[in-house]
Amino acid sequence: MPGKANSAFMKPLQVSAELAEVVGKGPMPRSEVVKKLWVYIKKNGLQDPKNKRNINADANLKAVFGGKGVVNMFEMTKLVSKHLS
Repeated sequence: MPGKANSAFMKPLQVSAELAEVVGKGPMPRSEVVKKLWVYIKKNGLQDPKNKRNINADANLKAVFGGKGVVNMFEMTKLVSKHLS
C-alpha cells in the first residue's frame, strides 16, 4: 500500500471491556473491530429485518451503545469509537 492514507484506520487500538465482550480482546485496528461487530450482529440476528440500517442491541451491545436498545449504523460507529483508545 503506497502512502499512509489509512495508517490511522489500521492502527491497533485498545478495546474497552464492554466492547471486548462483543469483539474480543484488543488491541486491534478499527476496521477489524467493525468487521467483528458485524459478525456478532449477524450471528445473533440483531439487524432489524424491516430496517436493515437499525441494530437491535442485546445486553452486550447495550453496554457498548450507552444503554440504547436500537441504534442505526451511523450512530453505532460513533458509539463504538468511544470504546477505542
